[in-house]
Amino acid sequence: MSGVLAQEQSLLLGAIAGHQNAFSASLNLRGLQVYQANRAVLAGRTLAGTFPVVCELIGWPNFESLACHFWQQHPPQRGDMGQWGSQLPAFLEAAPQLADEPFLPDVARIEWALHDAADAPDAVLDAASFALLSDPDVKQPATMVFSPGVCTFSSAYPVASIIHAHFVDQPTLDEVAAKLRQGTGEDVLVWRQNFKPEVRATPKAEYRFVCALQRGTALESALAETMAFDPAFDFTDWLTAAVQTGLITGATLINHS
Repeated sequence: MSGVLAQEQSLLLGAIAGHQNAFSASLNLRGLQVYQANRAVLAGRTLAGTFPVVCELIGWPNFESLACHFWQQHPPQRGDMGQWGSQLPAFLEAAPQLADEPFLPDVARIEWALHDAADAPDAVLDAASFALLSDPDVKQPATMVFSPGVCTFSSAYPVASIIHAHFVDQPTLDEVAAKLRQGTGEDVLVWRQNFKPEVRATPKAEYRFVCALQRGTALESALAETMAFDPAFDFTDWLTAAVQTGLITGATLINHS
């Protein structure tokens, strides 16, 4: 039954998008036209819920029109509209009318990462596993375990600052505009702290360290590489903050077999 329902949902979405199919042929024409007329509003409101900063940056009328065009090119494939929108960053990147705002695709990428983090499984702290980092009897290399939904992203634009300026007014929009004029880029970390998705710009050393650990690099090697890049990097301070903010949940051994 679930397969039949999924097929009907797919056909209905196609009919609303204007595609002729068996479902649209069986629908009352006037009813279908009502659905199609409301498509722009539905598309705009759905995407605005996931990409509120992009929406604010380009303005609601423009965003609603953009969302309608996006629907036409990338219609929803599931009944759950909350899962629709992953292709918007690439869509924005390919839009010639947005060439004067080249930071928009990266802002959208961060907003989608925040959306993913919100839907990630709950993190479970394994405090006992941190003993692996100091146990002299452990011969295998260890690494850190990140919470579900952690994402790293390097941008040529101050995207974390742009998002914070719109949500918490810090930095100010004037300060963000100055960063854009100066060509300031940011390395960004997205994760979920308790039940709230978070984003922040990270120092280059921390960004390199986290990316190395995400690739599965042993902690000792990742730390050596980071210290060679920035001898001031303090692993103890980083570990304390990472545990307190929910960035990591524990440690694990790397099995090379």
